[in-house]
Amino acid sequence: MRLFRLALLLVLASSTALAEEIPATEAAKHVGENATVCGTIASEHTATSSKGTPTFINLDRPYPSQVFTMLIWGDDRERVGKVPDSGKICGIGVITEYRGAPEIVLRDAKSWYVPK
Repeated sequence: MRLFRLALLLVLASSTALAEEIPATEAAKHVGENATVCGTIASEHTATSSKGTPTFINLDRPYPSQVFTMLIWGDDRERVGKVPDSGKICGIGVITEYRGAPEIVLRDAKSWYVPK
């Protein structure tokens, strides 16, 4: 029973840590972590002629000076759903780095939300 309580406490503690929202400006300090990153949409671009038809949602500053990017691959677009083109947004997932900039890949509708 004691082991069960400890395991439950660890699960609750880790889910609380994931619920904390990290500002886009701080995301680079959390590369490799599963986190929630929030910021203001500064630009969006779908590279229709690129392999995989990626959509890049840049937060806080537009490309090429973006602070953070949310990436949606063309194959995932339907599962991700309609993402707003302005305002605040949060992405949930593992923060990776691509060409020196932090990013999260959005895979489905549960991997992003509009904060209250």
